Amino acid sequence: MATLTIGIAFIAGILSFLSPCVLPLVPAFLGYLAGTSLSDIKEGHSGRWKIFINTLLFVLGFAFVFSLIGVLLSSVLSSVAVGARVWLGRIGGVIILLFALYLLKLIKLPFLEREHKFKVFKFSNTYVTSFLFGAAFAAGWTPCVGAVLGSVLTLAITDPASAFPLLFAYTLGLAFPFLIVGIFTSQATAIIAKAGKWLVYFNYVVGILLLILGVLVFTNQLSLIANFDFLNGFLLG
Repeated sequence: MATLTIGIAFIAGILSFLSPCVLPLVPAFLGYLAGTSLSDIKEGHSGRWKIFINTLLFVLGFAFVFSLIGVLLSSVLSSVAVGARVWLGRIGGVIILLFALYLLKLIKLPFLEREHKFKVFKFSNTYVTSFLFGAAFAAGWTPCVGAVLGSVLTLAITDPASAFPLLFAYTLGLAFPFLIVGIFTSQATAIIAKAGKWLVYFNYVVGILLLILGVLVFTNQLSLIANFDFLNGFLLG
C-alpha cells in the first residue's frame, strides 16, 4: 500500500508541473531566475548550464520545504491510534473529493483562488534567489497546484508513517520535469507553446482522477488499484 501511494504521489508531482498555471510560465520563469530573457532562450543564446544550475537550486528550494513538511507530519502524527487513522482516511477522502469537485468547476474553494507565499527579493546572486524562490514556490498554493498538492498532503496525513516518502516522491515528480526543461530550455519552450491548446482540458482530467482517488481513500479501498495489472506495473514498476 505504501509503495502504491508513493507512486501516486510521484505522478501527482508530474501533474503539478503540467498544470495550466505552471507549465506555460516555466521557460520565462527559469530565464528570469538565471537573469536572461525568453527571446534569448528561444534563440539559444543563453548559457545552458547557468539556467540548469539555477533550476537545480530552485528545485532544491522546494525540495527542502516539502521534505521538512513530510518530517513534521510523520513526527506529529506517528502516534495516532489505528482507529483514529480510519477516521482520518474518511475525512481525507472527503477533502480530496472537494479538491476534485473544485477542479471540475462544480464548487468554489476561495482559499485556492489566491496564492499563499512568501515574498522573495531578487538578490544579486542568482543562485541564492533561485533557492529562495523554490522555497516560496513550495509555500504558495496556486489554484491548480493547490488541489493536487493538497491531495498528496491529505494522503500523508491519513498515513503518517509514509508522510516523508510521499512528500519526497511528490518532490521528485515535480523536480524531474523542471530539470529537463532547465537542460533543454530552448527546445522545451517550443514544445510547451504547442501544448498550450491542450491545457484547457487538464483540470478536468485531474479532477476525475482525484474524484476516483477520493472515493478509494474514503472507503479504504485504495489497494484495489493494485489489482489492475496495468496500473500495478505503471505505479509500482
